[in-house]
Amino acid sequence: MTKKDLVYQKLLQLNSSEGIDTKTLAPLVNMTRANLSHELNELCKEGKLYKSIGRPVLFFLSENKIQNNESQLDLLAKNNVSLKDSVEQAKAAILYPPKGMNCLILGGTGVGKSMFASLMHNYALEMKVKTENSPFIVFNCADYTNNPQLLTSQLFGVKKGAYTGAESDKVGLIEEANGGILFLDEIHRLPPEGQEALFIFLDTGTFRRIGDSETRKSDVLIISATTEDPNSALLNTFTRRIPLVINIPSLKERTLDERLFLIKSFFKYESIRLNKEIYVSLNSLRALLSYDCPNNIGQLKSDVQLLCAKAYSEFLTNIRRDVRIHSKALPHYIKEGLYKEKEHRVLWNKLMSEEIEYFRFNGSTEDTNTIFNNGDNTIYNFIESKLEKLKSLEISDIDIENILEKDIAKHFNKNNSEVSEETSKQNLLTIIDEDILKCIDSIVSHLTRKLPVEFDSNLYTAFALHINTLINRINNDKIIINTNLNKIKDLYPAEFNVALEVKEIIENTINKSIPIDEAGYLTLFLIPDNTFNDTSQDKVKVILIAHGESTATSMADVSNKLLGENYIIPINAPIDVAPSKVLEKLKIGIQENPTSSGYLLLVDMGSLTTFADVIKKEFQVDIKVISLVSTLHVLEAARKALIGSSLDEIYNDVLMVNSYVEMHKNINTTSEDSDKVLIVTACLTGEGAAIAIKNFLLSNLRINKDYFEIVCLNCLDKKYFKQKIINLQKQNEILFIVSSFPVDSPLKQYTMYEVFNMDVLKELQAAIDSKTTMINIPRIIKENIYNIDSVELYRDVTYFLNTLQDTLSIKLPDENTVGFVLHLSFVVGKLRNEDNQANYPEKDSYIAENINLYNIIRENLSFISAKYKIDISDDEVCYLMNLLLNTEPSLNEGE
Repeated sequence: MTKKDLVYQKLLQLNSSEGIDTKTLAPLVNMTRANLSHELNELCKEGKLYKSIGRPVLFFLSENKIQNNESQLDLLAKNNVSLKDSVEQAKAAILYPPKGMNCLILGGTGVGKSMFASLMHNYALEMKVKTENSPFIVFNCADYTNNPQLLTSQLFGVKKGAYTGAESDKVGLIEEANGGILFLDEIHRLPPEGQEALFIFLDTGTFRRIGDSETRKSDVLIISATTEDPNSALLNTFTRRIPLVINIPSLKERTLDERLFLIKSFFKYESIRLNKEIYVSLNSLRALLSYDCPNNIGQLKSDVQLLCAKAYSEFLTNIRRDVRIHSKALPHYIKEGLYKEKEHRVLWNKLMSEEIEYFRFNGSTEDTNTIFNNGDNTIYNFIESKLEKLKSLEISDIDIENILEKDIAKHFNKNNSEVSEETSKQNLLTIIDEDILKCIDSIVSHLTRKLPVEFDSNLYTAFALHINTLINRINNDKIIINTNLNKIKDLYPAEFNVALEVKEIIENTINKSIPIDEAGYLTLFLIPDNTFNDTSQDKVKVILIAHGESTATSMADVSNKLLGENYIIPINAPIDVAPSKVLEKLKIGIQENPTSSGYLLLVDMGSLTTFADVIKKEFQVDIKVISLVSTLHVLEAARKALIGSSLDEIYNDVLMVNSYVEMHKNINTTSEDSDKVLIVTACLTGEGAAIAIKNFLLSNLRINKDYFEIVCLNCLDKKYFKQKIINLQKQNEILFIVSSFPVDSPLKQYTMYEVFNMDVLKELQAAIDSKTTMINIPRIIKENIYNIDSVELYRDVTYFLNTLQDTLSIKLPDENTVGFVLHLSFVVGKLRNEDNQANYPEKDSYIAENINLYNIIRENLSFISAKYKIDISDDEVCYLMNLLLNTEPSLNEGE
């Protein structure tokens, strides 16, 4: 009996109606998965088996196949009435004799154009218009916007020796797609040269590789897609060769029934990927049905994945017994869907019964889940591997969950970073003339051909604003002197020479001469990405010495685990070991951990404080020492060192843990104007882009000028820019930075592109509104609490909360921060006025369940108790614990 027969007999024996994958079957037939897959595919070719589309691939006996004439396109139309006409057009394009009809799919970002093209290929397979192994190749034209030669080689291939570096023949995508479908996404990003090369192929069906005289043929159906108006974004000679245009409606144009189908399908598919049931609360589904989802189905799917990833991490860390999504866990922008107008509530009741508290998704009963199967398990695999690593460090489940939540947010922020460029461009057009913007586009095209520089959306926005400012300067006869011109020429000769070419392009556009100084500024945009973020710079090393067999290592371990970095260098000093021996250990530690940024020595007591002088003299290094340290000192030192703070900055900040009053010294002595909260905009010159962003923010945000000030900075010399930020922070709080380059700072940062795109304006406004509320809290305290300096109390309570958040590695939402600060302020006021304290129900059991949090709060409350001469009871501590553990209020129904 052959291996193939053996496999077939085993399948007959199993007779599974649910299908079987290679992972399950391989051990049953004693074969590797690779060999088994080969035999299974042979059986499919013989018609004895058929397989599912998607992952994991399941194999079924053909004799068990239930005949169903509905294709995946039919299923899509069945559940999405808005797509009925589009589906009929797609089917016609595939079936059009003799080999299908080239077509163009129109629709906004995230409407599902790629998925739709994939379903068209599946339909071609189902209708046997294409063979089972016919290729479906996706090519994103945006990747080659400014390099038509490279684009041509990708599409048509290259003959060996055609140009320098062409060391072998290269097959192009048109040749690879022979017999199948080539999907050209974002085709509006093809430059005219690329469109012309392609429509020659559409006319003749023939092509030549670059550098080759041989004419080749390829039988390829072209499906293209764009978010733009084809009449303005594509050449007429190209659009004439695309006879069929298919429109995909946006999510806003779909019915709520369709949106509910999509949401359910996404949850079903996520349950398949997880191989677990997913429970979703009624209010969570309501919110997903009604929230503003500007990036269409793509964003909706990503948001569902984000919720599932968070729920899965809670399940893995034993916070929940199953994968369960509740409305408290929804991001704010999704939760806003619950507050829609009255007609939405009527539709909710029509679509979903209020009697059901949670909906269960397992993805096992309907065929629709295969429609949306173009994902992978990257995020879930990441969560599992990260969890395994954190557990090996013996970190508590609650700390693990906090870390995982941040990592999940980073993952989805990164993967959802694609936003509509049209919005950004329209906003640029309010500042930059269309002719100038066209000139900028031609400059960017020239630069990408000459240098290995990639103009992402942010760099493009900043560069465009800079050139516009440059042109305005020249037109107004304003000259700017570049004092670093010779230095720039010496350091970046290649980039400077190309900048001279750019200068010439601009001169030809405006018919005016431009000083060579401007070429120096242009050069700064063309140098490597890490110019403004020197990650190679040494950081301050933090060394901890404490008496006891393992005191130093224990304190360092706590800090390292909380921060996720093994950064603290611990040295234990047992009582019976002479100080000279401990000093020798310190010298070895200095030798094994060299740095040019200096050392901070944290010690607990005694002669250890004298070690700094010895080390400074012997090793000629900068070193400072702080005595009487606690775990909180160690944590603060490590945190500041990791973000690249200087030795002096770290030293002063760690001292503030002991002398927290010092943190207010500068504020109490500055003028009224210096109390304003700052918003920083930054660009290379300090003009143009930064000022344009400032004006844009003032025009589009509600900003109380009594509380806030927007400051424009330049970063011509990167060495001093970080110091400028630090100097500002000594006098003022900085709310966030908007810049044309990455800033080496822990402050919240936004790119110029994000701001002009308007995608983050809601977030910026929320930050400003929240800070405005916080600024007004001292006034609220003053009006309601007597015999206490309201400003001083506010600062003390805020400092206490910030310390808790740093220690616990958490960040309360703004609304909860306000609630916490007001609550504790009123507790202090009540106790100072000798009012009775509140009772917390079942206090002792609550403390026992959360003993670690209780101890942390008690330890850090001591300075408030001492300063205000009050005794804060365990009942009040329990209320503070409750505020931290329940950071968002539950909604009334369905969670």
